Amino acid sequence: MKAYAAVDLGASSGRVMVGRVGPDALELTEAHRFPNRPVRVPEGLRWDVLSLYAGVLDGLRAAGPVDSVGIDSWAVDYGLLDADGALLGNPVHYRDARTEGVAEKVWATVPAAELYAATGLQYAPFNTLYQLTVEACAARLAQARRLLLIPDLLSYWLTGEQGTELTNASTTQLIDPRTGDWSYGVAARLGIDLELFAPLRRPGDPAGLLRSQVLEETGLTGPVPVTTVGSHDTASAVAAVPAVGEHFAYICTGTWSLAGLELTAPVLGEESRVANFTNELGLDGTVRYLRNIMGLWLLQECVRAWGDPDLGGLLRDAAAAPGLRSVVDAGDAAFLAPGRMPERIAEACRASGQPVPRTPGEITRCILDSLALAHRRAIADAQRLADHPVDVVHIVGGGARNALLCRLTADACGLPVVAGPTEAAALGNVLVQARAHGLAGDRADMRRLLARTQPLTRYEPRGDAERWREAEARLAVR
Repeated sequence: MKAYAAVDLGASSGRVMVGRVGPDALELTEAHRFPNRPVRVPEGLRWDVLSLYAGVLDGLRAAGPVDSVGIDSWAVDYGLLDADGALLGNPVHYRDARTEGVAEKVWATVPAAELYAATGLQYAPFNTLYQLTVEACAARLAQARRLLLIPDLLSYWLTGEQGTELTNASTTQLIDPRTGDWSYGVAARLGIDLELFAPLRRPGDPAGLLRSQVLEETGLTGPVPVTTVGSHDTASAVAAVPAVGEHFAYICTGTWSLAGLELTAPVLGEESRVANFTNELGLDGTVRYLRNIMGLWLLQECVRAWGDPDLGGLLRDAAAAPGLRSVVDAGDAAFLAPGRMPERIAEACRASGQPVPRTPGEITRCILDSLALAHRRAIADAQRLADHPVDVVHIVGGGARNALLCRLTADACGLPVVAGPTEAAALGNVLVQARAHGLAGDRADMRRLLARTQPLTRYEPRGDAERWREAEARLAVR
């Protein structure tokens, strides 16, 4: 067996996992976990990327000897480097308010329908394209000679080599999902200099060797290669969906819920744009056709507002609360910003004429019912728009531990749900490294290995489908 370090950075925490892979074995252990705490400074919300890099170094030290390192993280955000390769300030957080109202300015030059037809990317106010439009008015962009997305920035600090990984680049709204290359026409019309980006890399490509200083700091013995993985964490997570065949849907759950299908070609029609589906690139030229849903962010923010009560108790109270009494649109941008989440959920229920949840248990049930309903809508819409029927839903990521959410999703979708693995992004990261080094086969082989080695739980649909249709209708008439 060989050992691979997976650096997996989420919006609230980072971790370094060690995956050991053999001919019929896949084991994953946690070497180090560390918080990811954004910092609000006078100019806005920023990532503490130096703290994240220190956590990565600590994790590699704890991991011990490894045969390769791979890095994945959230999407869209980036660091700017000057001519000497030095970072120009902490990266801006995608929840920062600087992109409010920017999309309309972009659409005045490239109308929304044309932008979608060229890039296939959903509208989200924080897409890299909109961030760069704001950045064009800031002094630091004039000083910048390189833009590196977050995983590529950390890889650069580890190796001294620069690249732009394709699955993450596809979230910038500057990639053509049909060609897997830059959308040169969009960039030219908007005055975006694509020379800012390092050359494109694909999962499995070499990304350099750990620098001697990094080896010294971590106690590792070189040479240790860094291998390009699906550096958008959702790309790695989808690679780790333990599906059989092609007719499956997936929901990658965590701070966000990413619900959709794995396709061989993008869906770029106007109906798809209006439905706000995105075409992001995945492993082996696949397309992750999905909708972004606010996800467990809603519950995380409520738990923070309530002073971090016991989650198990909250979920027990939620299970005992009446189901589908009140629901909110879990994709509504009104829930994007942090703060006052219990009050905002109550206000949304009041505004739509539904009973207002009062207790933490009732609010938690409202959130989970709303997420299950959003999952139902996304998977039904994806099947229709892509003409790609499915017979099972796979839930991977942290939400796979939430039995109530998984059961409600099965009921809402009217389809079996297979929950697990929970550390899907790290497992996908590890398996792409192993494949690059000859220890894993194609995607189907990787998924068979996951199904044999990872604990999975199956939930069959039950209950009254009419109640879910009625709840969906309540949101439709808002």
